[in-house]
Formats: sequence, C-alpha cells, structure tokens
Amino acid sequence: MPPGPIGLFDSGVGGLTVATEIRKAFPQQTVIYIADQFHVPYGGRPASEIKQFAGGISRFLANSGCEMIVMACNISSATALDEVRQEHPNLSIFGVVQPGARAAAADTRNNSIGVLATLGTTNTREYTRHISLANPDCQTTEVACPRFVPLVESGQTGTAGAVHAATEYLTPLAEQGCDTIILGCTHYPYLMPAIHTAARDLFSEMPRFIDPAKYLVHDLGLLVPSVNPQSPANRFYTTSDPVQFRLQAGVLEPSLEGDFSALTWNNGILEVGS
Repeated sequence: MPPGPIGLFDSGVGGLTVATEIRKAFPQQTVIYIADQFHVPYGGRPASEIKQFAGGISRFLANSGCEMIVMACNISSATALDEVRQEHPNLSIFGVVQPGARAAAADTRNNSIGVLATLGTTNTREYTRHISLANPDCQTTEVACPRFVPLVESGQTGTAGAVHAATEYLTPLAEQGCDTIILGCTHYPYLMPAIHTAARDLFSEMPRFIDPAKYLVHDLGLLVPSVNPQSPANRFYTTSDPVQFRLQAGVLEPSLEGDFSALTWNNGILEVGS
C-alpha cells in the first residue's frame, strides 16, 4: 500500500513555509495542509483553546488518512503535542519546537540564544526548556512578537512597519549578545528581509537565524518512504475564505500546487465546507 499523506496545520499562512520544506525534501509525498484562519492568530489565546483547535484539526487529518501529522504551529507544538500523541498512538506526530531548539543549541558559538515567537509560545518557555536539555550551558532570551503574524496575514511583510516591529523585537536579543536566533513561529520566515534590515543596525555581526522547518524534515526523513508509486494530490484547506487563501499562497509560495477548499468548525469538529 502507498503511504498516507503528510498532514500539517497552522493558524494561517505561516505553515506554508513548512509545507514548502516538506515538498522540497519529499516531492513524491501528498501533503494535506490546514490553515485555521478563522482563529488566527493563535498566539494570544489560552492554552485550553489551542489544545481544542489542535485536537480537532489532528482528528480531521487522521480521518483523512494521514499517517504523519506535523504541528507546524509553534504554540500548538508547545502546548498540545503530548495530548495529540496520546490520542493517536498509531500515528507519527511531530512538532517544530524540538528540532529548532536542538539546531540552535548545536549552532551557537557563545551559548546565547534568542527566540522570536508569539506571546503564547514564549509563555510556555518550551524553547528554553528544550535548548537547556540539548545544551545546559546555553542562556536563552525569548521575545514575544505580537505584531508579526498580523503583518504576514495582511501581506505587509515588506513595509516600514515590519522593519520597525523587527527592530523593537530584536533589540533585547542584541543587548543579550545572542549569536543565534530561532524563528519560533512559521510566519516569521516571510519577514526575513525586514528582520535582516533591522539586525544590520543592531548587531555587530549578523546572527544566525534558525528556521525549525529545515530541521524538522530530517526527523520526517527517518520515516518517509523514498518511493511513492502515486503522484502527489496535495490539498490545502482554510477555515476562512479559500479564494483569498489561494491568493495568499500564490504570492508567498507560488511553487505549491494542489486543490484549495474550505473547512468549517461545527462544535469543535472540522467539516468540509463550501
């Protein structure tokens, strides 16, 4: 039997950065992607809500035949990973926090690591915990970036406002001398031009920026078969407007191809919508 699709989800378009990395690494695999744009952003929501969203989305992906599920959303990875793994013991469930933390702990030269993330993710301190597990000598500074996700979702990644926000969020990391910085939200790679512009003015030497998605694919590669006799049939869902989502995806990740459809929430259950 051919392997099932790889399912992944995020609060919005940010997880398309992860979908792209997976498609590059495993072009033979079908991807099912869910953007929960009805609830975006996740970062300021209570953990109980995040767990409900992650549970409902994971059940939909499991019922869609996915044998591997990726929580591309950092706050979901930080709060709901263990519960979803317990609910689906026969599936392989991956998060993005651990791969990013391991990579940063291995990469830093001065043991000072910064994390840019949503408020919800920084409140969990999961990046600090996993970095310390990988390298107890590291000092971690986590900074919440509440303006970043709305900038990406609204298509304002290249604006002066994006550079201003990046300057604000990078300043405490520069003051701590961080030489390695984790992009602790899947939306943030789309802001790298603004982040680089701000970093050039703040750091004497450009820090290394870690995108956890690039290290996640290594973990996936341990389980993804090398051959799939069927052609990929990628599906991209949103809990908002699928036409707008397709337009956003076309701008951010034009190489991604597949069917775009809507999902609706019905008492905590995801259903195919119109």
